[in-house]
Amino acid sequence: MVNMFVDGEWRTDTYEFADADGEFDRQETTFRNWVGGEQVREGEDPDPDAEFPVEDGRYHLYVSLACPWAHRTLVTRALKGLEDVVSVDVVDPYRDEGGWQFTPEKAGCTADSVNGFDYLREAYVEADPNYTGRVTVPVLWDKEEGTIVNNESEEVMRMLDVAFDDLADHDVDLYPEGYREEVDRIIDAIYDPINNGVYRAGFAGKQEAYETAVGDLFSALDRWEEVLADQRFLAGDRPTEADVAMFTTLVRFDHVYHTHFKCNVRKIAEYPNLWNYLLELYQLPGVAETVNMDHITEHYYTTHTDINPTQIVAVGPDHDFRTDHDRDRLPADLPDHLAD
Repeated sequence: MVNMFVDGEWRTDTYEFADADGEFDRQETTFRNWVGGEQVREGEDPDPDAEFPVEDGRYHLYVSLACPWAHRTLVTRALKGLEDVVSVDVVDPYRDEGGWQFTPEKAGCTADSVNGFDYLREAYVEADPNYTGRVTVPVLWDKEEGTIVNNESEEVMRMLDVAFDDLADHDVDLYPEGYREEVDRIIDAIYDPINNGVYRAGFAGKQEAYETAVGDLFSALDRWEEVLADQRFLAGDRPTEADVAMFTTLVRFDHVYHTHFKCNVRKIAEYPNLWNYLLELYQLPGVAETVNMDHITEHYYTTHTDINPTQIVAVGPDHDFRTDHDRDRLPADLPDHLAD
């Protein structure tokens, strides 16, 4: 069971991860507004008269360092250099019946610096007193209106990349002209078998559903291993939003998905191209600082008690993501900030 709101009431007995066929059922996100207007989705310039206009310091991210979906937004924020434009608070990696909690006394966590909430769920009912649904991260919050703008990671990533581009410190474009159709295609292509596929395997309620998910996952990983033999990044010669979406799954894979979610056909470290690609992404300026493996392992192994009732946290593997990679053998078109 997963805790959620029903008509603004916090419930602990309402939502199950797997459906009747044992397949993982991910609830769709609810808040889907756009900073700068919906044209930002297509890479167009933001509208200054949009309901949620682009403004320095107006918006705030609530994230978990453990969550791959929230992690996408932190990587984008770091690559763009938006740390002084969009503020961030970090919840505790352990999620109990109360949901995501702010525990500033714990390493890597913060208080809620905007609203003073104890639990992230308070932000959801502040935005919608009759809210029905799960409380998820990331959350993009509007400090001026006191509401949630968006809690869909792919869309928040796009807003940070496109809408806030003029406020960014770094000249990094993760949704460049000439690549956009391919970037969108790849993000869609990797979502179900890889990004969501590890969850489809981990939360499967029946053997057939699990084996289907694992088969889809490793077929997709095998395919991208082949693609990356001949090109530097997923969409070609430069990093894009598609690589951010892939990175946050790959960096967690060997530590949690391989063991905890039973995705144990192979480790990412056993794929020469995917592994070196992962190393290069990790070593891009600002990315390593967004990775907190202690939060990642604590969250998965202690929170999912249906999968790991003992809450024992696995100790390995001992990966060094700063190891030299071999991706320089392939041509790249890197912005100056990422080439340094």
